[in-house]
Parts: sequence; C-alpha cells; structure tokens
Amino acid sequence: MRVCVTGAGGFIGGHLCRYLREQGHWVRGVDIKEHEFAPVVTDEFLLTDLRERENCEAATYGVDWVFGLAADMGGMGFITANHARIAHNNTLINLHTLEAARTNGVSRYLFTSSACIYPMYLQISADVTPLKEEDAYPADPQGAYGWEKLYFERVCQHYREDYGMETRIVRFHNCYGPCGAWNDGREKAPAALSRKVAVAKLTGNPVVEIWGDGEQTRSFMYIADCLRGMYALMCSDYHEPLQLGSDRLVTINELVDIIASAAGIEVVKKHVEGPQGVRGRNADLTRAKEVLGWSPQVSLEEGIAKTYRWIEEQVGRHSLY
Repeated sequence: MRVCVTGAGGFIGGHLCRYLREQGHWVRGVDIKEHEFAPVVTDEFLLTDLRERENCEAATYGVDWVFGLAADMGGMGFITANHARIAHNNTLINLHTLEAARTNGVSRYLFTSSACIYPMYLQISADVTPLKEEDAYPADPQGAYGWEKLYFERVCQHYREDYGMETRIVRFHNCYGPCGAWNDGREKAPAALSRKVAVAKLTGNPVVEIWGDGEQTRSFMYIADCLRGMYALMCSDYHEPLQLGSDRLVTINELVDIIASAAGIEVVKKHVEGPQGVRGRNADLTRAKEVLGWSPQVSLEEGIAKTYRWIEEQVGRHSLY
C-alpha cells in the first residue's frame, strides 16, 4: 500500500511510520513540524500545515490509506487550558484531511479518537467500571478535546454511510513510550512523572510532586501494543469505534512507585494542586479481543522501564537537574 500518516512528527505518528515501513508499505509522513526526538522513517515527508485545505489535498494525493493522527493536543495541563485552540485547530485539520482523502479517492481512512470522549459522569470514582464502546452516549465528553473527538467520530461514520468511504475509528487510552513529549508542557503522566523521578535520582533530592492526592486511576498502553492494534483495525472490516488500551487499573501513586522501581530509587511523594482530569478511567477490551484478536502484550513494568531509561537519558543530556 501507499500510506499517508498525518501527525508523523508526533509520538505515535513517528513510531507508526517506522512500523508501516517494516510491514512493507510506502509511507508519506506529514506534519507541521519535524520529529524532535528521533528520525522519522518514511519514503517522503511533507512539512505542511493541515489546517489549510490545499495542503491536505497534497498530503493525501496518490495514496491508498490515510492514518489521521495529526492533532493539537497534550497532557492534562495542556488540554484543560486550551479549549478554544484545540477545538479550532483540530476541527480544521480533521475536516480538511477527511474531505481531501475522499476527493482524492483514498480507499481507507483511520481516525484516531480518544478515551476523553467517554462521559464524565461514568468516571467520578477511582474504582471505575471499565468503559465499553457503547458507553459513549448519552454524551458528556471531557472538555473541548473530548467533544471534538466525539463529533468527528460521527463525521467519519457519516462519510461511510453517505459516500461509501471505508473509515475506521480507534479510541486510545493513555498510550506511552520512548521518543515522545517529556518536558514541553504537552507530556502525559508517564512521561512527566518519569522526568520528575529522573531529576530526583540525578539530584539526590527524593521529592516528586504529584497533582492531586495521587489516588486518581488510569490504565496505560505501551506504544508497541498500540501500533499492533491500530494496524490490525485498519486491515479489518470493522467500522464502528473501537478502543485500544490496557485493562490494568493503577493509581497515579502506584505509577510513581513503578517508575521509581525502574529508576532504582525510593521517592517521597509531595501532593500539590494541579489538573487531574476524571477521577478514574479504565478500558473494557472485550470488543478488541473479539474483533481483532488483540490484547496488550507489554506489561506496565516492562514498558515503564523502557520509557524511563529514555527519559532519564534526555534529562541528563539537557542537564535539567
């Protein structure tokens, strides 16, 4: 296949380009920026702004598949402070890219959605019931980021119904791994906490700040599992929204302990004010197992160890301690 990956300069997109090349595909990467942490393995790379329709037409021209990963997004601190910006930029990126893909005759389009589309009222307890795909409605997503993702899921479904375009929709639960944002305000919890633990280790000061009481819960999926699942979904005939993640629920305090163990140190947790998102979120993976035969293979301890080693190297390289 000739494949376009938008958001190729980002964390998942950069890894996906390499993965698709390994599967034997010709890959065009597209992003507004180059990858900051690793060379992107592509046959072609377009440095362009996908908020502009004509740029989307060039990006999707002459390809069979499009993986739509481009988005203005980040961790909890970023998405809770930039609602209008996120709604504006991501709506333009997604609408222009999907329509350009349609007019260019792209045969299959994958939209990357998020667990942020799930209703806030189902996530008010740390001991949360694992979320199923059908739990998305009645709708009450998390902030502008969640609303925009849920809205565009519907757009993709309408394009399939009205135009016969083969669309796929994947909902990610907290994907993490090396070669992603770790110190620019867009990093997510595993990267941010790995950075804090690395600083604690390198300075000898064991104090690690945690937003809130640390008892909020999440599940975390390693990048290698994410790539396998995303590719399997694109190759499948399943066109309803499908979530990928982990069904192992941990508190943020427990996550810090796992990272500290990977670093080989003990830390002192200091709980401070900060955005926390929903109280609890976990994934029910029944549908992914039934449809794709997919389940996560990399344990949290194994994935965190790999991620932590990379982030500690970055902290040391940049002398951020």
